[in-house]
Amino acid sequence: MSPTQRQVHCQLQEVTERIRTRSLKTRQAYLERIRAAAARGPRRAHLACSNRAHSFAAAGATDKKALRGDRQPNVAIVSAYNDMLSAHQPLVGFPGEIKLALRQVGAVGQFAGGVPAMCDGITQGEPGMELSLFSRDVIAMSSAVALSHDVFDAAICLGVCDKIVPGLLIGALSFGHLPFIFMPAGPMPSGLPNKEKQRLRQQYAEGLISQDALLEAESKSYSAPGTCTFFGTANSNQMLMELMGLHLPGASFETPGTKLRKALTREAAQRVATLTRNGDSYTPIGELIDERALVNAVVGLLATGGSTNHTIHLVAIARAAGIHLDWQDFDDLSRVVPLLTRIYPNGSTDVNHFHRVGGIAYLVSQLLAGGLLHPDTQTVVGEGLERYTRPAHLEGGQVVWGEPLETSGDPQVLRPIDNPFQATGGLRRIEGNLGRAVTKVSAVSPEHRRIEAPAWIFEDQESMHRAFREGALDGDAIVVMRFQGPRANGMPELHKLMAPLGVLQDRGHRVALVTDGRLSGASGKVPTAIHLTPEAADGGPISKLRDGDLLCLDLDAGTLEIRTDPATFAARPPATLDPEANAWGLGRELFRGFRTQVTAADKGAMSFGAP
Repeated sequence: MSPTQRQVHCQLQEVTERIRTRSLKTRQAYLERIRAAAARGPRRAHLACSNRAHSFAAAGATDKKALRGDRQPNVAIVSAYNDMLSAHQPLVGFPGEIKLALRQVGAVGQFAGGVPAMCDGITQGEPGMELSLFSRDVIAMSSAVALSHDVFDAAICLGVCDKIVPGLLIGALSFGHLPFIFMPAGPMPSGLPNKEKQRLRQQYAEGLISQDALLEAESKSYSAPGTCTFFGTANSNQMLMELMGLHLPGASFETPGTKLRKALTREAAQRVATLTRNGDSYTPIGELIDERALVNAVVGLLATGGSTNHTIHLVAIARAAGIHLDWQDFDDLSRVVPLLTRIYPNGSTDVNHFHRVGGIAYLVSQLLAGGLLHPDTQTVVGEGLERYTRPAHLEGGQVVWGEPLETSGDPQVLRPIDNPFQATGGLRRIEGNLGRAVTKVSAVSPEHRRIEAPAWIFEDQESMHRAFREGALDGDAIVVMRFQGPRANGMPELHKLMAPLGVLQDRGHRVALVTDGRLSGASGKVPTAIHLTPEAADGGPISKLRDGDLLCLDLDAGTLEIRTDPATFAARPPATLDPEANAWGLGRELFRGFRTQVTAADKGAMSFGAP
């Protein structure tokens, strides 16, 4: 029996149907809008002559001739290229390659616009990180501006990292009547092993090595063009694009500059031209991204122990398509989806090794075999995920897809469905009298998954680092970092807290982190409850916590509780946020409106309206 003929797991069907029922009205309204837009046909055919002439005035003679008519597809290119960030620097040559590939099949490519791309690795622990989450929404709006001329038949999105891909996808769904293909740049070559990097970071936090020594180590980790090689948000993005059928199969983790990478780019460009209304396989992105595709994405996230950021981003992406995805859906799927990969921070190896030993092709084949993916979803290469079980390679300079892999090349990194690393997925919902949160279980050893300890309350990262450096924070503790939610300061990642907390855990102390902020996809061995909502700035229970309150966090049970008399706790006045604390500097003043109207984390932390 082939993977696509196997019965879909009953829990998968139940969650999908629940999402479909919950989203019935908003999804139908969305589909009606995009179908009406599709029925109008290419707008450039209806533009006034002056408008139309403006749209191709800068084109070369061949493209200009094609754009005077409406039969040859015109494909927009929207790119997050910049040459500062390693993941996006390789995109510099993509537009030229794409345009050439399109001309070879009688289509036209126009660079429609660029979107900003910031790096959380650079802004970690710095004020600029407070723009990070909102940059996703800026990217979505920038994509809309790029496509607003309404002269395109399809679009190609070039982007890789944390907020960029979700932002591009949210923007694309606003033009859901158009076909889209997403193209990554690929990961950089492997450098200093991630475990060694983590060890040196902890040594620096303890004052055991110099800043120069740490910088040398970090430079050996991040040393070339391409995506960082750990399985953080950026590489989780790429996996999700394949699981949702928006990449060509095998595109995610091919290194920049290889012949196969160039061939995949050429093949994707020519493929998108066939997906337009001018071709014979019209596949608008708003129809492709449905409840089944989103459930497949969540399954992929759970099976790989992917980034916790996607408990926010996938909710926002779903809402952009008129679909209501909830943290309960993640949790229910996590109970039946096994963990099949061990990639840093859930293991010791990186995505390059994962790709070499079978990668996404083997992962998809195993999940299909276990009935844990919807096999019949629409993709950019046609109907069904079976194509994504076939690894890509070159023959005669052309991309071909081979036979599905029968075995993993390294069972310490990638395992079959009947021999997983653990029986449940890598992410869980947390619930209790302090609100709702999420946690990443896959990187936390079982002996650290339950902790009962006094609270240490902090409202900024530096105060916590100072307490650690001065030796005040040196014992069992649940560190509470509050006023880090989207309304407070844009919900920055708090990854720099992990080194001192890791040191405390290695000293034998029982430690955990509770916060209304985020951690990066690299969050690791310390137990956490993150994205806590309601957030402190909204008067959530976290705003009433005090130093010494006894808290209990149980990752396996999915609970977070304060062991204080409920009436006493309810009577406490909440702490308040200084309105000027994060209002100014590095452009933060420009995002004041985002902070005032953003939705809660479990609603996607969206700063603009959505169903």
